[in-house]
Amino acid sequence: MAERNTSKYELTRGNKVVYVGITEDPAGREAQHRQDKDFDKMRIVGAKSTRSGAEQWETERIHTYMKNHGGNTPEYNKNTSGK
Repeated sequence: MAERNTSKYELTRGNKVVYVGITEDPAGREAQHRQDKDFDKMRIVGAKSTRSGAEQWETERIHTYMKNHGGNTPEYNKNTSGK
């Protein structure tokens, strides 16, 4: 059975989502992002998931964002799947 060890998160600036991602090390990933992204807060979304479940959430979350923002991805997401 797959381990539920992957966190889902969003980086926000004010009330705007600027990045959607997944990680097994939220604190380390936030520190990495602080080096090259402008954001106020890293918000963990929901409970930890399996890696495949988190990847599916990430892709769906980016697509939902795009539907609500004229087809644009969050500022720092480079593609529509998160990979």
